[in-house]
Amino acid sequence: NEVTVGQFKQFVNQSGYDYNRWDDVAKHSPTDEHPMVMVNWNDVTAYVKWAGKRLSTEAEWEYAARGGLGGNRYPWGDDVGDIRVYANCTDKVGRDEWEFCAPVGSFKPNGYGLYDMAGNVEEWCSDWYDEKYYKRSPVKNPQGPGTGEKRVLRGGAWNDDARYLRVASRSSFIPDSRLNFLGFRCVSGVPVAQ
Repeated sequence: NEVTVGQFKQFVNQSGYDYNRWDDVAKHSPTDEHPMVMVNWNDVTAYVKWAGKRLSTEAEWEYAARGGLGGNRYPWGDDVGDIRVYANCTDKVGRDEWEFCAPVGSFKPNGYGLYDMAGNVEEWCSDWYDEKYYKRSPVKNPQGPGTGEKRVLRGGAWNDDARYLRVASRSSFIPDSRLNFLGFRCVSGVPVAQ
């Protein structure tokens, strides 16, 4: 799941981490069950360190998002019509009754049992962003470029339409960005070696 507001509050309370954007968070993620938003790169990396976890690489994120479906466009398949049962986005139909973020896990999971791999919040990944990286990267488990100005985000958000919810869709922001549609999820273990 995406990290929730409640989980992030626990981190702040236990660690003493300096975070003061709660009023901004509450506007778009009003309960402890909603995804944490308004977190920048430093907030996210502090949380994952505290939790004893890490962020996924971009390649790991995409593999997980596909849910075992290989090259399909969306985490649920190729048909955008199923968006109403799988994603919180601007196409407000079906289960999507929220103006902004939906509580984590409100939609059907993908084939690996992972919730919200499309929509709700864009998720920070560990990789630096390089538009041309995948033209020259290793085919198996690329680890991303070593440096950059922006970090990768994946998954699309509540304010995106279907084209940004495709598994292959990528975006990037500078690490200091704190926006009402940026969140994250954690993974356990070490990245698979190439």
